[in-house]
Amino acid sequence: MNVTFCGHSDVSNPEEVRAWLYEKVEQLILLDADMFLLGGYGAFDRMAASVVWDLKQKYPQIQSVLVKPYLDREMDESKYDWTVYPGLETVPKRYAISHRNRYMVDKANFVVAYVLHSWGGAAQTLEYANQKKKSIVLYKRSGQ
Repeated sequence: MNVTFCGHSDVSNPEEVRAWLYEKVEQLILLDADMFLLGGYGAFDRMAASVVWDLKQKYPQIQSVLVKPYLDREMDESKYDWTVYPGLETVPKRYAISHRNRYMVDKANFVVAYVLHSWGGAAQTLEYANQKKKSIVLYKRSGQ
């Protein structure tokens, strides 16, 4: 089962979000999630990659995959088992990340989302996941 993530580039409460992510990702692993498709940009993406990598020590069967939006840019690949490039050569560079995000949603059974407002790339990706009727695990702030 495949899981991907979408979230804002900034995380206002990192300790709380990381604890939530760890719990939700582990629950998905126990439901047979074994492939995690990750974007690698922004605080939430890096946090998701770190959580998956940490859980890989406990569940070595899971795979952490960096889905790259560009071939000509260096990215930190240290918390991933391998990388994938979804063939975006014909997409203008300014749209590469949004196309890559749709690719990840299309390949996923579950989308783990840290989306607190209705604008920006994370919100667009979450809306796309809703349109595609994906199962969504959505972060809610404490007290909500």
